[in-house]
This record gives sequence, C-alpha cells and structure tokens, in this order.
Amino acid sequence: MSGVRCINNCKRLILSLLVCGAVLMTGCASAPGMSFQNNSNLSNFNFLVGESGNAETAKPFAGDLCVVKGNGSENTDSLEDMAKETSAALFDLNDTTTIYAKDVYKRVYPASLTKIMTALVALENASSDKVLTASGNVYMTDADAQKAGLEKGDTMTLDQALHIMLIYSANDVAIMIAENIGGTVENFINMMNDEAKRLGATQTNFINSNGLSDENHYTTAYDMYLIFNQALQFSTFNEIINMPNYTTVYHDQNGAEKEITVNSTNMYLQSVQAPPTGVTVVGGKTGTTTAAGHCLVLLARDTSGRPYIAIVMKSWDEDKLYSEMNQVLSLIPKG
Repeated sequence: MSGVRCINNCKRLILSLLVCGAVLMTGCASAPGMSFQNNSNLSNFNFLVGESGNAETAKPFAGDLCVVKGNGSENTDSLEDMAKETSAALFDLNDTTTIYAKDVYKRVYPASLTKIMTALVALENASSDKVLTASGNVYMTDADAQKAGLEKGDTMTLDQALHIMLIYSANDVAIMIAENIGGTVENFINMMNDEAKRLGATQTNFINSNGLSDENHYTTAYDMYLIFNQALQFSTFNEIINMPNYTTVYHDQNGAEKEITVNSTNMYLQSVQAPPTGVTVVGGKTGTTTAAGHCLVLLARDTSGRPYIAIVMKSWDEDKLYSEMNQVLSLIPKG
C-alpha cells in the first residue's frame, strides 16, 4: 500500500506543479483567465489541487462571450425574410446568449466596419489627446471613398480623429490614425491582425485601416461581434457611436483653424429609420462597398436597459439593410 500511496502523492505533486505554472503564466493568483491561444492545450482545463477538493479554475477563453454552435446558424426559423446572402446575429450581452444567428462564420467583406478595429487599436495604444499629423497618403484616388478632405500637414487630436472616422466613416482619417499610431500603415495593420487573433477573431484578416475592398481583407459576422464587443469596453468609443453629428476645429500645416461638421452614417441616429417598439438603438457603425454590400453593427437596449449586439452584413441595398436589421431587433424580448 505504501507504494500506491507514493505514486498517488507523486501524481498530486506533478499536478500541483502544472497548476502553479498555469497561474504564473496568467499572472493571477485565483480564477485566472486565458486569452485566446492557437493550439493551446490549457485554455479550457480545470485543475484540481489537494485532497480537500479545493480547485483552481482556469477561466475559459469564451467564458464571458456569446457562442454560436455548429455551423454558425441558430434559430433561423424565427426570421424567414432574411436574404440568402445576408449574415446576421443578435447577442444578449447580459446573459451571454445567442438569440439569433445566420451564417455568422461565413467569410464576408467588412467594408467600413473595419474602422471599429482601427478605433480599438488606437484606443489601446495612445491617449486621446495625442496630436496626429496628416501625410500625403491622405490624398486618396478612389473616387467612391468617403473622405473628410484632409490635406498634408493638417493636425488634430486622436479624439477628434476618432469622432470624424467613426461618425462620418472618413477613410482619409483612418489612414492618418494608422500612420500616427503604428508608425507606418503596415505596422498598424499588423497590430490590427494581432488584436484580432487575441480576441479569437481567427477568420479575420485586415490589409488596411479603412475597409476599402480587397479579396484578402475579410471577416465574419461573429468576428465582428468579438471586435465590437471589445471596443465597447472603452467609454470614448461608446460616446462617439451614440452621436448623430459632430463639429470640431483642427489646424492646417501653418496653424490656421479649419472647422468641420460631420453627420452620422447611421440612419437610426439621423431619425431616418426607426427601430421596433421597445428597442433603443444606442449607436453603432455602418459599412458599404460594392463587394461588401451594406453592413451594420449596433448596440441596442430593451425597455429594461439590457444591452444587445445586433449585426447585419451583406444586405443588397440600404433599405434592405434597415429592414433586415429591424427584423433582428424585433427578436429582443419585450418587457
């Protein structure tokens, strides 16, 4: 019996060492959380320590996230009028449950929803009062690109730039943010892709900071949920996406003042579109290109103030986009 006891004690010692290693890796002494790691064999394990039954639990990566099972579609019978090409979802943030999901793992183009990640990386890596300077790269040749009209040498704070980029979806401002925060656009894009991997958005790849179409610039509706959900952790982001318009003064290369007023591209905030009764649209981000179609991600609340993330991607025109979004929002429980 002593031999068996010795073996069991050795097993407990080895298991204890594994737990200590896991705790040290996370930097937490209790209930450590783990970021997303490709090929990790630790992310969803529990470690039991000692004979008393006390446990150290490595918090699963998706412990605080809504998860979509199977092929990326759930409860699709509840909405029968969604277009075949559309990806859509509704997530209850309080209960971390998926109310509706349609093709959320299908690869799609994000268009200007890309700017959510641009804002997130900027907020994570710089203060809002950081002064940005526009280079000659803000002169964009794409005639269809939404622009604020920046000129080389123009300066503004990151806070001003984020407002203009997120409210008006200005592509030239997205380039300025990338260059000033990343040092180069290329380095900033690497930061965007690294952040996507950290969040578990493994079906996403960015090649620019504004969302202009390219076959190698793609995401999924579920990945956009992960990215938008993380951006909502910043109060500045929440404030901006709720604003119907914005006026500010920045400066040209000689220090002269330049005033700009922009209006939100979100038609709910412009009162052009109305959500279903009992639903309040807090704000969100639009995106439109020929390849991506019409896209929209929203933060919404029910009559009790409970938060939801609603996503519609690849609608064929603006009217269809808001029609489909209202279908999704209609699934928010009443009362």
